[in-house]
Formats: sequence, structure tokens, C-alpha cells
Amino acid sequence: MLDLTKENFAAEVLEAEGKVFVDFYGDGCVPCAALMPFVHQYAEEYGDKMKFTSLNTTKARRLAISQKILGLPVMAIYENGAMIDSVVKEEATADSILEMIKRHI
Repeated sequence: MLDLTKENFAAEVLEAEGKVFVDFYGDGCVPCAALMPFVHQYAEEYGDKMKFTSLNTTKARRLAISQKILGLPVMAIYENGAMIDSVVKEEATADSILEMIKRHI
């Protein structure tokens, strides 16, 4: 998993070719922390088919808002710079994240 920052988000996600999975999480977000082991497992399993990244929104609030991330957790898939799918808040479960990944590989 690649850790994203304000500095590398555009290059690694918005300007990347192909599909990029982004785990938007925040400090103190309990559901985010609970999902993280599953996301890391999916990154190991499917990392050859899609780039897996994560962004700590606590350190990049303006960037998160610019991507319409208004609540957490958010798991999103980008393709050619555009968000094409996401699971948000209560919808973000280990199963729903896996289903979303499988739809796009």
C-alpha cells in the first residue's frame, strides 16, 4: 500500500493510468482502523491488478474535501483521474469493499 500525501495525491491517483484504490481514513476513526487489516489483505491479493493507496484525511483535509470526502471511512476506486466507484461510511464493510474491488479487476 502506498501512503498518499497532499504532495503526491495528484501524481499517484489523478494522473495515474489504470485503476487506483484509495482508502480514505482519519486519525481516531474506529471503523477505518477496523477495516485496515482487510484492505491490506486485499492489497496483497489484488495489488497486481490495481494500485492500492491510502490517504490520512486528518493530514489532508482540504484535499479530502476537494474529492468530496465528507465522512469516513471511504473506500474509492479511481480510473484515469476520476472516482468511478466508492463505498462510504456504514456501507464500507470488508465484504462490500471486496465486492467493489472484484467489479473493477
